[in-house]
Amino acid sequence: MVKTGRDFSENVYLTKTTATVIECCEYKGRMAIVTDHTVFFPEGGGQSSDRGFLSFEEGGTELRYEVTEVQENEGTIYHILGDDYASGKALPASDSECTLEIEWEHRFENMQRHCGEHILSGIFYREFGGINRGFHMGDEYMTIDISLEEEAKVSELGREDCKLAERLANQVIYENLPITIRHFDSKAEAEKQPMRKKLSIENDITLVGIGSTENDWGCVACCGTHPSATGQVGMLKIYKVEPNKGMFRIYFEAGSRAFARYQEDFDTLTELGRRLSAGSGDILSKYDSQAEKNREKGYQLTMLKKEVIAREAKSIIEELPGSGFFSRGYSILSLDDLSQLAREIGPKVPSGKLAFLIHEPSTTVLLVSSGSVDCGKLVRDNASIYNGKGGGNDTLARAIFTKDEYIETFIDLLEKHLR
Repeated sequence: MVKTGRDFSENVYLTKTTATVIECCEYKGRMAIVTDHTVFFPEGGGQSSDRGFLSFEEGGTELRYEVTEVQENEGTIYHILGDDYASGKALPASDSECTLEIEWEHRFENMQRHCGEHILSGIFYREFGGINRGFHMGDEYMTIDISLEEEAKVSELGREDCKLAERLANQVIYENLPITIRHFDSKAEAEKQPMRKKLSIENDITLVGIGSTENDWGCVACCGTHPSATGQVGMLKIYKVEPNKGMFRIYFEAGSRAFARYQEDFDTLTELGRRLSAGSGDILSKYDSQAEKNREKGYQLTMLKKEVIAREAKSIIEELPGSGFFSRGYSILSLDDLSQLAREIGPKVPSGKLAFLIHEPSTTVLLVSSGSVDCGKLVRDNASIYNGKGGGNDTLARAIFTKDEYIETFIDLLEKHLR
């Protein structure tokens, strides 16, 4: 296996280099190119890989392929080509030169986010004795799982604790402290340094620290990419905290993504204030007032519907004995309202007869009986004749049609069938 040189370990700001092609091969079903060294960071440590372009000359023409993913296996780094590469296209020959160029915006965004995670995890360790036992860098946010173990200073983490951690983390960003990168050959050497988390690897260890190496509350082993100083993170924002598997999961974002989310949230808040005719200081009180009015209206509507359904049920029950088959259409009541009405009148439907309640907006008809006629079976056996569908039980079923005229024909069919 070829051990690929890692240019990004020496200089995270290097975006472009010329390298020698070792081989072109398949990696997990996709075409990949291996070079003797690379500026591309492979996926690892919770951080997504770099992406960018690989180019080379073929017959005097420059060929350029997108690199969409980078993976590492036993020291070999594979540059996986994107959809612009198709089988049969030219590939660089072994020992030839190619140019590797990363997408800097994506790299720097990852650097900001990963460094933000280091800062926040360090703050939770310094202030509360919490240890980061899990890290995920997602598309919408990042999460860390903070474990409060034997030496923890608190028994739980709440919203106020997170607000303090967020303020202190941003203070570290404002102070523009240096990010230190130190390499050690062995665990014994590395363990002489102050660390917020015990080492789990034995050799070839990289420690990433924040500020002073003598009092480094943020120092931890890490293989990711980070800026040279905390100020380049820009900002950090915690969104929420929740218990998770005996730990506390912190949802947050850092860097340009945190700023973009802030802009979106501010725009939403501004628009909400406009709709409520409120300023930022009284949006919540205006919202609460509006919500209370809506609850009152909702209660009034519920009571009115109950009254309407009760009166409608009384009217129908009075007509049922002499009507034989009964049908009535509704345009305002909902299907749930009609179902409630059906349950009210069902026991009063004469034996061998049906009541039809038609919900006009959805071209749906409810079949109601006292149980002497199986409504569900009638729907299953006959609705499809008129391109309808539906189902139900012996006392209540519904049939849904695509056209109004099918309902009348369907009801007429059932009346003739039951007479």
